[in-house]
Amino acid sequence: MIPKLNFPGENFLLMAGPCVIEGNDMAFEIAEKILEITNKLHIPFVFKGSYRKANRSRIDSFQGIGDEKALSILQAVGEKFNIPTVTDIHSAAEAAIAAQYVDVLQIPAFLCRQTDLLIAAAETGKVVNIKKGQFLSAEAMQFAVNKVKDCGNNQVMLTERGTTFGYQDLVVDYRGIPVMKANGCPVIMDITHSLQQPNQSSGVTGGKPELIETIARAAIAVGADGIFIETHPNPAVAKSDGANMLRLDLLEGLLTKLVKLKQTVDSL
Repeated sequence: MIPKLNFPGENFLLMAGPCVIEGNDMAFEIAEKILEITNKLHIPFVFKGSYRKANRSRIDSFQGIGDEKALSILQAVGEKFNIPTVTDIHSAAEAAIAAQYVDVLQIPAFLCRQTDLLIAAAETGKVVNIKKGQFLSAEAMQFAVNKVKDCGNNQVMLTERGTTFGYQDLVVDYRGIPVMKANGCPVIMDITHSLQQPNQSSGVTGGKPELIETIARAAIAVGADGIFIETHPNPAVAKSDGANMLRLDLLEGLLTKLVKLKQTVDSL
């Protein structure tokens, strides 16, 4: 069961981990370090890792180590550390498969309007985290929420991850957080993907990780229920999204500041 999200005195939820599962040792190293930090700061933690990357720019980009192997690693992380886990799904057929291994099914932003995918995720009975499409308004996400709830599953979260701005940049409209919270579900701020710079001529997505703290502080200030951060011990060698990841050894300092900020916001 996913931790209780937002009630007086409790911290924001953290969804964090590598972009993609690269191997057993890497996943366990990252999960153990994040859990050490979140236990110290009393932050509810969901471990994130994609078992397969299905939307790479180039055919020769790393997609994964094998679906079953990666899903088994996610399951093992959850069992060893007694924490919930989340992964992306890309088709209706994948929902029931991934649901055997993880606690939360994540709908990628590009697929948030896919009715069959939302229905399949809802019917697993798992928590469904829907990322807002880069091409959609916050108001439009009510229809994605309703598709899940109309299937009898009220365990829905929405995740803001920036809006397309031109061809190679994203911006975050923080008005969208209270708008999406009006749907009666928690809203997560995806910090690192909001700082991507897609569609680079090299075929490798760029990013602005130096602005991670800026995006995170603003999200907490306007009342986000949680934050989503991709992190890696050495983003320079990460097999996916390294350009916008947070270096793992910087996570504790950032979260410490955010906890203090949330305490201040809650006291107002």
